[in-house]
Amino acid sequence: MTADLDTPGIHHVTAIASDPTANHAFYTETLGLRLVKRSVNQDDVGVYHLFYADDAGTPGTSVTFFPYVGARPGRVGAGQASTVSFAIPVDSVDYWTDRLTDRGVDVERIERFGDEVVAFADPDGLPLELVAREDASAGEPPAGPVPETHAVRGFFAVELALPDADATVDLLAAMGYEETDRDEAAHRRRFETDGDVGYVVDVVSDPETPQGTPGAGTVHHVAYRVTDAEQEAWRELLQARGLRPSQVIDRKWFRSVYARTPGGVLFEFATAEPGYDVDEPRSSLGETLVLPKWLEGRRAEIEAGLPSLDTVTPTAE
Repeated sequence: MTADLDTPGIHHVTAIASDPTANHAFYTETLGLRLVKRSVNQDDVGVYHLFYADDAGTPGTSVTFFPYVGARPGRVGAGQASTVSFAIPVDSVDYWTDRLTDRGVDVERIERFGDEVVAFADPDGLPLELVAREDASAGEPPAGPVPETHAVRGFFAVELALPDADATVDLLAAMGYEETDRDEAAHRRRFETDGDVGYVVDVVSDPETPQGTPGAGTVHHVAYRVTDAEQEAWRELLQARGLRPSQVIDRKWFRSVYARTPGGVLFEFATAEPGYDVDEPRSSLGETLVLPKWLEGRRAEIEAGLPSLDTVTPTAE
């Protein structure tokens, strides 16, 4: 029943931040993404859940955050998704190097597996990369401060830092990933699945990497795209590998199954439907606080308990 399962790649990545206003400013004004959903952490409703993506909130373009005000910094390391990479057009490296540098962001330009990469970190220290790709999706870039010709085109990859990669590599194979390259000196192996956005996972297994600790600037979980019809089969696949998947959980904009991988990284398997426009029109995504129906009765209490979030609408430069 599970033999033919595969995922086309990343659905979203969720990380931990500290100041919600600084987080919003960086991802909308500096990176040019759109705030497509303003909600709360459904397991801790005193914390925002902020979703940034392309103009439509397309699965494969959405990086999301739980900003805990005053959260201590985490340490990126083994047992975590250690870097989040976005795709950019192949001729956009100079543009992004200049843009980030002009905004006081430290940038390193590197080459990896033949791609030019712009490496940097967000205000909380979350490692990010922009990877220049000939196959970068045209996508639906948001209107805003970044010209469409240079806009971020959704995810390219996540990097997993694992103390022992074997069991997680076996899981990736069961998810439809195949190894396509490796760099022995860097302890890095590349795995790809059949998709057009967010289809790469890099596994770095370096025994010298210290154990990661959760906190601001670290990834909370990585979500992969699956279909509604196959979610129970995904649960069976995870159980067959000795993992303990959750039941299917309704998150309002998608339905999800969660499992902690052998390497310690939390994976989510999320559906594309019903999507971020199920509760507000595309034209006004992210403009107001939206709650799942099971929390609507607590709206006044929730709104009163949330921290300040100052937002501005980014304008073209």
